[in-house]
Amino acid sequence: MTRRKDPRTARLPVAIGELPAFTPVPRQCDRHDGWTPDRQRAFIEALADTGSVKAASKAVDMSERGAYFLRRQPGAEGFRAAWETALQLGVARIEDVVMDRALNGVEEEVFSYGKYVGTRTRYNDSLLMFILRNRAPERFAAGGGPKGLNAVSQMQLDRLKKQWIAEHEAGKPNVSIAEVKASIDQKIEVIRRRFQREAEHRWAALSEETRAAWTHFLSLRDRDLAAMEADAKTRKVLDVAWDAASDHFDPPAAKRLPSPKHTAEEDENRHPPDGWSYGQPKPAPPLRTEWTIKDEGFDP
Repeated sequence: MTRRKDPRTARLPVAIGELPAFTPVPRQCDRHDGWTPDRQRAFIEALADTGSVKAASKAVDMSERGAYFLRRQPGAEGFRAAWETALQLGVARIEDVVMDRALNGVEEEVFSYGKYVGTRTRYNDSLLMFILRNRAPERFAAGGGPKGLNAVSQMQLDRLKKQWIAEHEAGKPNVSIAEVKASIDQKIEVIRRRFQREAEHRWAALSEETRAAWTHFLSLRDRDLAAMEADAKTRKVLDVAWDAASDHFDPPAAKRLPSPKHTAEEDENRHPPDGWSYGQPKPAPPLRTEWTIKDEGFDP
């Protein structure tokens, strides 16, 4: 059976000088439908264009299995080297295609209820970030590391962080609980003295008439409480202290009064009766008239 001619495929040309010259793999017999030297060179060129062994084999009308078999034959050193170089060129072209898709998106068809309505451009942000992490790992490294740390490097970094924290904690002086309490009490005392000095200055700024009026108010309050024989609850409500050595005027917090208690009759009258509504009552719906052709016992 005569082998059909190699298909003419539209492939991007490979620049001259990129693919290294190699010695074709010698064959025991030269068959026109086998791995001839021209077909081997065409396979390497197609591999550089597509980056796929399957596509390159199809381009020269040969099987993928036969290409790998040819690669293992004696004297295929140059062919294997050209194969690796072609794959690198193919991967570079794939990177360019992926970069173009990440930047310009991919146009896809849009259907609605089974009908074609148009096209839209779809952008893949995950693909774009993948390219950035591989092209510029210093700026877009995954995991927050300077070079995109792998699992082992991340474990080493975590171990070093624990070691640095332990060394930092060991360098701190040991402080007992009593020393911590004493430091807190000292700070509180400093704050109390500062407020006391400020209160004395503010009290001194008041006029003699104001201070005398305040003292007179306290005496009148105590007199009235004693006259009415007020209980402890009343005295607590009217207990307002303003120390002459301070400016703190702190009346006691007013307690919230309990909710008024209602009888059962009052609770019943608090709500409107059933069926009562605000505004005008809604009119009743009109009666529905049913028309039939059945004689309902008409008696003339």
